Amino acid sequence: MSGRGKAAGKAKGKATSRSSKAGLQFPVGRLARYLKKGRYAERIGAGAPVYLAAVLEYLAAELLELAGNAARDNKKNRIIPRHIQLAVRNDEELSKLLGNVTIASGGVLPNIHQNLLPAKSKAKIGSVSQ
Repeated sequence: MSGRGKAAGKAKGKATSRSSKAGLQFPVGRLARYLKKGRYAERIGAGAPVYLAAVLEYLAAELLELAGNAARDNKKNRIIPRHIQLAVRNDEELSKLLGNVTIASGGVLPNIHQNLLPAKSKAKIGSVSQ
């Protein structure tokens, strides 16, 4: 008996990434490397880059979905910065998160102040009796 347990004669299987283990698209390993090299803390736990990747993936998916809806509303197939701007500013939570962010070529939300709009015509009713 070699004392190595059940996997004594078996070769290692194919390596699986931490992203695929977590069921994510964002790169967990790369984020772990950035957290370590960034010197944000002396030590980085194993779950921190997974959690960060999940949060970033959720934010990206949410933004892309809203921007895609804005593009479809404008009868376009491609998302341009204008669609991202409309998506962010029309969503309350994303607008709060990205409140100080300027999106290049994003433009502004269409808005006309109420005082600048033409007034309702009440004078016509009174002028008919003359």
